[in-house]
Amino acid sequence: MTDAADLRGRTGQLLAEHPPAATGRTDFLRARFDAGLAWVHYPAGLGGLDAPRSLQAVVDAQLSAAGAPDNDPRRIGIGLGMAAPTILRYGTQEQKERFLRPLWVGEEVWCQLFSEPGAGSDLAALATRAVREGDSPTGDWIVNGQKVWTSSAHIARWAILIARTDPDLPKHRGISYFLCDMTDPGVEVRPLRQITGEAEFNEVFLTDVRIPDTHRLGEIGAGWHVARTTLMNERVSIGGARLPREGGMIGPIARTWRERPEARTHELHQRLLTLWVEAEVARLTGERLRQQLVAGEPGPEGSGLKLAFARLNQEISGLEVELLADEGLLYSDWTMRRPELVDFTGRDAGYRYLRSKGNSIEGGTSEVLLNIVAERVLGLPPEPRDDKDVAWKDLTR
Repeated sequence: MTDAADLRGRTGQLLAEHPPAATGRTDFLRARFDAGLAWVHYPAGLGGLDAPRSLQAVVDAQLSAAGAPDNDPRRIGIGLGMAAPTILRYGTQEQKERFLRPLWVGEEVWCQLFSEPGAGSDLAALATRAVREGDSPTGDWIVNGQKVWTSSAHIARWAILIARTDPDLPKHRGISYFLCDMTDPGVEVRPLRQITGEAEFNEVFLTDVRIPDTHRLGEIGAGWHVARTTLMNERVSIGGARLPREGGMIGPIARTWRERPEARTHELHQRLLTLWVEAEVARLTGERLRQQLVAGEPGPEGSGLKLAFARLNQEISGLEVELLADEGLLYSDWTMRRPELVDFTGRDAGYRYLRSKGNSIEGGTSEVLLNIVAERVLGLPPEPRDDKDVAWKDLTR
């Protein structure tokens, strides 16, 4: 049984054999993965030691104190928070061994090819088709369609992809899940310029993209079931990131309040206090949810946390612009860029205000998440759905 003392010993051995000051970043991260100290709750040989998830903090603290590099988790967040847990649960041993190490080290960036122009909130209505070539049960799949709102597609090597493989079945049952090589012929990535002036999102066109059956994740037609694992992990990773007190969006406005007494009013004070308390409640709730994950898979509770994350970000950033008055209306740079990560706290108030508008859309719209919380957390009756048992090909589009 791996305990904290054992992990401290293993971490000390890693640091002795690969001193951070004398070891290249990638080499150190590879060595950390091979030592089972990447994510300690993963199986041995796949970056972990089959240890309790809660002991990861022991390793992280010791490595941070030694000045060891991290794997830039914000840049590879989709791989870490969405692709990895899905591959771990549904992948073959060969898939796990092929993909998890370069994913965690950051050698291969991942993106998510789920949403489509006609299937955003109603994701199961997706129209991208994957058709098996020939009659062989192990033949390649030929994929055609369009995906949208794809973060990191411009830097990604791999994508998690869901596509329709049987249009004669109802929309939730005719979907399969694939791992798509973004460098393959037929994959075209186009930037989508956002209200911030940047193109952090993309649209992706798939034209006769060939995916080998060995890159299918889960059973044919079980893609929606696999995708739900991805989505639940996504909402926890978006709304439940580990933060210190006054971490996240509440931090900049709290600093401004302390440093700019001339901007204070009683009304702004009351609103800031309310949002500070709500941000702290959300932070502690996220910590509790992470502790619950030690015992199993993420559940629908993550949707509630993501809902709170979106609302708080928008309300806090709006209050910050008000607090700064005329200065809050300024925007530093409208240059069209294609950033590799989203940096809420390292930018100005105008950026935070504009970028937070997307928080209630990305990772599941707030309207959809409210339904999930109502039905799966509170146990309320589901909304009527007259298309649930109708073949996808017969749906009105």
